Amino acid sequence: MTTPQTPDALPPILEVAQLHELLERGGRPLHLLDVRWSLDGSRGRGTYLEGHLPGAVYVDLETELAAPARPEAGRHPLPEPEDFAAALRRAGVTEGSRVVAYDDTDGAPAGRLVWMLRALGHDAALLSGGLAAWEGELSALDVAPPAGDVGPRPWPASQVATADEVAAGAALVLDARAPERYRGEVEPIDPRAGHVPGAVNVPFAGNLGADGRFLDARELRSRFEAAGAGEERETIVYCGSGVTATHDLLALQHAGFERVRLFPGSWSQWSADPARPVATGIRPAG
Repeated sequence: MTTPQTPDALPPILEVAQLHELLERGGRPLHLLDVRWSLDGSRGRGTYLEGHLPGAVYVDLETELAAPARPEAGRHPLPEPEDFAAALRRAGVTEGSRVVAYDDTDGAPAGRLVWMLRALGHDAALLSGGLAAWEGELSALDVAPPAGDVGPRPWPASQVATADEVAAGAALVLDARAPERYRGEVEPIDPRAGHVPGAVNVPFAGNLGADGRFLDARELRSRFEAAGAGEERETIVYCGSGVTATHDLLALQHAGFERVRLFPGSWSQWSADPARPVATGIRPAG
C-alpha cells in the first residue's frame, strides 16, 4: 500500500513555502518531526534541543526507526511493526494526519522516516533543504506531545525487497552510495568492498542542488531515466544500511516512478553473506 492519493495528499518532497501554506491553512492534523542523526553521533537530541522548528518532536533514527543490527538483516533493519507504531504514538502521530520530517544534513535521516510512513500508507513528506531552508524562528523546547493513536501495520511486500529478489535480476537495482564505495575502492563500515553485481550507481547526493534542496521533478526524472529507470520495470534501491537509499526512493517517487522498492538490509546485509557475489569497478557487472 502506498500513500492514498487524496486531493490534499502530500508530495514526497515538500518545499518550505508549501510547509508555510500548510501551517497557515490548517485542516488535517500536521506533525513536524525532527530526525537529526549521524553515524558518528554528533547529531541527535542534543542538536534538536539547540534549536528546531516550533512544535517539532524529535525522533531517534537509531532506536526508533531501526531494529538492532544483525548480519543477516544489516545495520539498520526495519523495526517490527509494533515497535514503529509505538515510536509514532510517542511522537504524537495520529491516524489520518500528515507528517513533515526534516533534518539538518542532506535529508537522508528524515527521508528514512518519510519513506517508512509512505510505505505504510501514511501521508508524509520530506522538507527539501531541511532546517537550513526554514527562515522563521527556532524553538529550544523539548516537545512532548499527547500520545498518538496509530496502530501497527506490516511492511508491505510491494515496498520492500529481499536479497534474493535483488539477486534475481528482474528489477533495475540502484546503489545510492558514494561512487568510491560502489567501485570498491573504500569500505569504512561493512565486511566487503564493492557492489551488487548488475547494480547501477546513482549516489543520493546527486538528488540535491548546490543550495541543498532537491532538484525539480523533471531533473530527477532525467537523472533516473539515464540510469535505466522506466515504467515497464521495477526499481529496487539499496545503500549501506537502508537509510540513504530512501533518499533515492523519495526522489524516484517525486519524479513519478511508482514501482520502486527498498532493499532494507542493503550492502551491510549483502556483504556479510559470503555466498553473495561482489562486483567492483565503475561499470555494472551482471
